[in-house]
Amino acid sequence: MDNSKLQALQNAIVGGNIPQLVMEAVAHAIELRSSDIHIEPLKNTVQVRFRIDGVLRRVVEYPPNIHPAVISRIKIMANLKIDEQRIPQDGRAQVTTADGRELDLRVSSLPTVNGEKIVMRIQDQSREIPTFEQLGIAGTGHQTLMEALALPNGIILTSGPTGSGKTTTLYSGLTVLNKPDVNILTIEDPVEIQLDGLNQSQVHPDIDYTFAFGLRTALRQDPDIIMVGEIRDRETVDVAIEASLTGHLVMSTIHTNSAVETLTRILNMGVPAFLMTATINAVIAQRLVRKLCEQCRQPAQVDQRTLQTAQAALAKLNPNEPVDAAKVQGLQFYAAGADETCTNCNGIGYRGRIGLFEVMKMTNPLREAILANSNSMQMQELAMQGGMVTLEQAGLLKALDGITSLEEVYSVARPDTM
Repeated sequence: MDNSKLQALQNAIVGGNIPQLVMEAVAHAIELRSSDIHIEPLKNTVQVRFRIDGVLRRVVEYPPNIHPAVISRIKIMANLKIDEQRIPQDGRAQVTTADGRELDLRVSSLPTVNGEKIVMRIQDQSREIPTFEQLGIAGTGHQTLMEALALPNGIILTSGPTGSGKTTTLYSGLTVLNKPDVNILTIEDPVEIQLDGLNQSQVHPDIDYTFAFGLRTALRQDPDIIMVGEIRDRETVDVAIEASLTGHLVMSTIHTNSAVETLTRILNMGVPAFLMTATINAVIAQRLVRKLCEQCRQPAQVDQRTLQTAQAALAKLNPNEPVDAAKVQGLQFYAAGADETCTNCNGIGYRGRIGLFEVMKMTNPLREAILANSNSMQMQELAMQGGMVTLEQAGLLKALDGITSLEEVYSVARPDTM
């Protein structure tokens, strides 16, 4: 890797050139494919860290005496109040890279005991929305999702923790549906990527423009498809159900750990079971894992207990799931390489990320189980009988293909103990 941008950043620090320091930090972060820049004041120094493929890595430090000037420079770029240091602030800045790409920086400031901390989320407005295949959705999960998108009405939910790629999955679905003869409205917080052909609106809770209010307003805009950034409360889910019952396809996200837990969460919000089973078409749960470097990955030595866990999970795969039987039988997994000189991954062993997905179809047996107030384990079993591949199984299949490692899979997916 060319270290010229790191050297330019270090030169800006030594020279005390604050505007150059900020811009070189952004340029170096882009070069390393970072998603976030963290500028954190410590007791005796200020560290700059980049989140690369989901992992924070320290890049450089600078003396505390220039930190107020750095903060002021970033605040000016993001139209924040430079004289307000007591409360958190959020803003947005735009930068153009040397190769002409337009980037959005979502800037968040937070007062700490050592001074203000800044986090800048990097969003490439010019990047293409990935397809479902590029995201990592495959097999019966891909088929289930495409069938759900083809339905004229209903709800499709995507679940997972913050930063797991839920919004990108929704954008990929909207790209499939985005045609001249449909009216697509989105209610987001914030609008992360602007797409041609969509009517995108950003909520403002401080003036009572909430997801629920935006969704109600969207229903008066003659929509065919509505995307709501997040279902956070009973009011929003009620309006989403109303929209789906009146002939609209609704897509949204929710914070749960699995597809089945999403059903439990909605029931716990007080939604009647008969309404939920009548409106939900599919539920997606997802995680992001790092991809092994293709140039330096190596066969993994796996302990017997982990192999048995993997075997047990793969044995429960739905018979209709297209898999390479030889790979499943062979159980050959791969690990990150130990080559520190690898220029493809800079000696890390990983490069890029890919999604693990479980896509649950609302089948009739699953509907009956929900109406009968069955427990989560029973619903999970019925979902798997209906073709759902669990997060663990999806990860293991990618690990067998050499795309990721068992370590990555089990860092985000719990072993199935059913």
